[in-house]
Amino acid sequence: MKFLRDPGLAPIVEKVEAGQRLTFEEGMQLFETRDLNALMRLANLRKEKLHGDKVFFVHSMRLEFTNICYVGCTFCAFAAHKNEERAWDYDPDEVVRQVGRRYLPGITELHMSSGHHPNHKWEYYPAMVQKLREAYPDLQVKAFTAAEIEHLSKISKKPTLEVLRELQAAGLAAMPGGGAEIFADRVRKQVAKNKVKAEKWLQIHREAHSLGMRTNATMLYGHIETLEERLDHMHRLRELQDETNGFHAFIPLAFQPLGNTLAQNLGKTDFTTGLDDLRNLAVARIYLDNFPHIKGYWVMIGSELTQVSLDWGVSDIDGTIQEEHIAHAAGATSPMALSEQGMIRMIQHAGRTPVLRDAYYHELQSFPREGTQAAD
Repeated sequence: MKFLRDPGLAPIVEKVEAGQRLTFEEGMQLFETRDLNALMRLANLRKEKLHGDKVFFVHSMRLEFTNICYVGCTFCAFAAHKNEERAWDYDPDEVVRQVGRRYLPGITELHMSSGHHPNHKWEYYPAMVQKLREAYPDLQVKAFTAAEIEHLSKISKKPTLEVLRELQAAGLAAMPGGGAEIFADRVRKQVAKNKVKAEKWLQIHREAHSLGMRTNATMLYGHIETLEERLDHMHRLRELQDETNGFHAFIPLAFQPLGNTLAQNLGKTDFTTGLDDLRNLAVARIYLDNFPHIKGYWVMIGSELTQVSLDWGVSDIDGTIQEEHIAHAAGATSPMALSEQGMIRMIQHAGRTPVLRDAYYHELQSFPREGTQAAD
């Protein structure tokens, strides 16, 4: 690599160019190097070996069927108690009506993740999926994080594998990657002590993969975790992907510092920096060599930085969404939705080829690459 300024990266460059796996120590070198130009180029090299200049997006809808939750994660500004004025809770028929209110032609993916409701019976959940599939048979339902699956296991008194099997029979297509936060016990005890433990999160995704269900994986960063703990999180995901090959994408989620007790306790009001966001995405792309996609989630980092991230290893920018409430409750300043044309232009103006996909990452339509130009 011609422009290498950090000679300590030379062995890593050789490995990446040869398509070889990095060690944990080499991953830490990537986090710590000041040679950001080399980091960007290495991430882009690994991305382009997988996908060329393609960047994927989905015409999707986001729906949170309740914000009532008893878990009490300190980073969350979304959850409400059931007697709060801002609480909402849709029954399965209302969920179908809410989808109808937001539905637009061409939407293929419905993404649902919500709170751990203390009173819903187990039957509520497969009934909701089944009613959605009956009303919208072409809509792929991606729903229930591993944290939610553990909650459903508790209320149904069924093993998590059986919960997944019954939801899949009702029409569940895929699982989102939420609830992972940071796997390190030190951090988890402070930010999500009542949520699914790291090993259980991994077990549930392992079980979903065993059923042929593809899933995503997330990581919440930018709060109290160290860089070693970020890489440890990625390392555990890489090991599970070696075992199952069931993950579609890894999605780093930038901590949003407004309206939650974690930020208040830390006295934190600043968002993650663009440099931290880009470095995180690049390290993920290089280190997670067995993940098909690294996703730049525009809701968390904004559409402008997401566009820049297409040079930093990102091959997926999520979807149109329609309405998003979880990140925005904690201060996300991005729009609540983006149009399909807006996503296409974002990718084209970065000199990449937009590819419309579905929840299974089937390629539905490719749009022409128009070259780099000033954004509208």
